[in-house]
Amino acid sequence: MTVRTYVQVIATFNKEGVITPHALTFHGKQYIIDRVLDRRAAAASKAGGQGIRYTVRIGEKQTYIFLDEKQRWFVEEKDSVR
Repeated sequence: MTVRTYVQVIATFNKEGVITPHALTFHGKQYIIDRVLDRRAAAASKAGGQGIRYTVRIGEKQTYIFLDEKQRWFVEEKDSVR
């Protein structure tokens, strides 16, 4: 099962209102986003919900971060509780 995990994100807005994330904090550790590869309106297919999906590169890994309709950032994480 996959769950939403809300994360802190450092981002900038340009004069046209485009949001660019630069770093995120996940479980107390900060990760620098090396590059934003794509941004599009999309559903979080594993954890559910709608918003803007950012495809980002952190080091050698490509992953998704999401900005939901309430302007909160989250990642999809495997639920290890079960």
